Amino acid sequence: MRAVQITRFGGPEVLDVVDVPEPEAGPGQKLYDVSTAGINFADTHHRPSRN
Repeated sequence: MRAVQITRFGGPEVLDVVDVPEPEAGPGQKLYDVSTAGINFADTHHRPSRN
């Protein structure tokens, strides 16, 4: 599965597209299949920072 991952501090350039293992639902949980998702420019500002 592909995901956007943040592994270091910085601006939007630190958003990396990586392959990660498929998640598994635990007891009492449900797993939903999301075929597409989007990210807006404003979403790039909601990330960990040093502030």
